[in-house]
Amino acid sequence: MDTQRFQKETAILDYTSPTIAQLVEQRGWKKLDTFERIGAIYLFVRDEILFGYNASDDIPASQVLADGYGQCNTKGSLLMALLRASGIACRFHGFTINNALQKGAIPPFLMPLAPRYILHSWVEVWFRERWVCLEGFILDKAYLMSIQKRFSEISQDFCGYGVATTCLAKPPIDWEGSDTYIQKEGIHDDFGVFDDPDAFFLEKGANLSGVKKFFFRFLFRHLINRNVRNIRGV
Repeated sequence: MDTQRFQKETAILDYTSPTIAQLVEQRGWKKLDTFERIGAIYLFVRDEILFGYNASDDIPASQVLADGYGQCNTKGSLLMALLRASGIACRFHGFTINNALQKGAIPPFLMPLAPRYILHSWVEVWFRERWVCLEGFILDKAYLMSIQKRFSEISQDFCGYGVATTCLAKPPIDWEGSDTYIQKEGIHDDFGVFDDPDAFFLEKGANLSGVKKFFFRFLFRHLINRNVRNIRGV
């Protein structure tokens, strides 16, 4: 398959930006074989970019890197940018998820302001002649371990705190050459695949608009991020 279209730079996937190019060079990812390259980039985005809420879903990958945190859509953009910068083809798969899985991560007094169904995405990477779904990078390991400890009596189905899985004790989040998931069980709508996040957000818009978007950007997300930090225990 011709994968050139899945390696292009876009406004969101701005992988020639100095910070992203420098990171790829410093980490030496291009020198690794394909399996290890995907795994190293995946692990960086999962655990070194913390789970948190950025100003908007459609910010450039370089801004996500600068923030040092993100959620499904923004961490996904950074993952895609780093993969493409390292010569790995990838694409965007868009969904909505039920906002019930955000309960706990989002403080109760803010939950009524959240859309019932929230725009969601995962990344699909071209590996060994097939598309592999990557979603398990959304929550950093420290945050997930805190949830697992808090709900240690629950080993199977769990929905909340940014998690929607059939196995809380051991969700499929590690790169082993196959699909990874952490919010898959909360999916409501499936919008299909897109070449890049730019095309998706151009078609579907953003989760919030108007006054809600303004207050989320300048107030609410900071309250949510403080709550997330408290859950993580740092």
